Amino acid sequence: MRVARRASSRAWFGGYGSGLAQSLLIAVVSGGLLWLVMIYSHGLRDPRYLDGWVLAVGMGVQVSFYVARKSRALSPRMAAWWRSFHILLGYVLIAAFVSHSDFSLPDTGFEWALWTSFVLVAASGIFGTYLAWFMQARLGAEERMSLERIAIRRAELARDVQAAVATNDPAARAIALPAAPYDDWILDFYTVRLKKYFAEHRNYTAHLVGSQRPLKELMAEMDTLSKYLDRIGESKLAYIRTLVVEKDRLDFARAYNGLTRTWLLIHVPATYVLAMLTILHVVVVYAFSSGAF
Repeated sequence: MRVARRASSRAWFGGYGSGLAQSLLIAVVSGGLLWLVMIYSHGLRDPRYLDGWVLAVGMGVQVSFYVARKSRALSPRMAAWWRSFHILLGYVLIAAFVSHSDFSLPDTGFEWALWTSFVLVAASGIFGTYLAWFMQARLGAEERMSLERIAIRRAELARDVQAAVATNDPAARAIALPAAPYDDWILDFYTVRLKKYFAEHRNYTAHLVGSQRPLKELMAEMDTLSKYLDRIGESKLAYIRTLVVEKDRLDFARAYNGLTRTWLLIHVPATYVLAMLTILHVVVVYAFSSGAF
């Protein structure tokens, strides 16, 4: 138990330290970029060309990440590195965008379209980052489970719990004695509370808001039933409890897997739209300017 707690503590502090290091890196790079823009403006040059090109190049790198993932040309290790870099670069580009917009709202319709697209991409990106971190904290590596794999595992759990409930006391069968009422109580609890729970996805809304109230209520009912069981019945119910917990984790993974897919339907198209608007913006700026530097 102590070893497990120490390992859990190291994992928690390791994740916290990694997140803190990333936050400090983002702050340092963003601050350095703003300082560079200030120095550039003191040289009597328009700083919007500097942070503008930072935004343009950064958007090109971000789009290349999606292209590489779509083509599946990246190894799992390289994909993980690209994903981390994608997140860090996204936060830095937010600082570049704030600098480029000069902390003010746009004036023209095209500028509003560009501004709205970037805000949508940035907001959805921040939400996606939080979503990934939250799933990692709750499920570890299971956030990568596909909906098909979740459905297969749920069916396996439904069969396992049904088999556990149907198993009677072998000693009673051997001497032809009437079955103890404990198995009937467990079977009745399975019929009333667990059969439907294992048959389909449950508690979607509760999982989205991070509430474990439905699971705690179900566990409380099982604890109450456990008080009236014999040793064999308690052992059987303890095994069923592990299946209930795993089913709850699958429900959580399914809820957030679906939410991740919905998020990608917003973030990825908005990124492509922003990239096209950025290219058009660069063309328009240079078409109506007498010189960049």
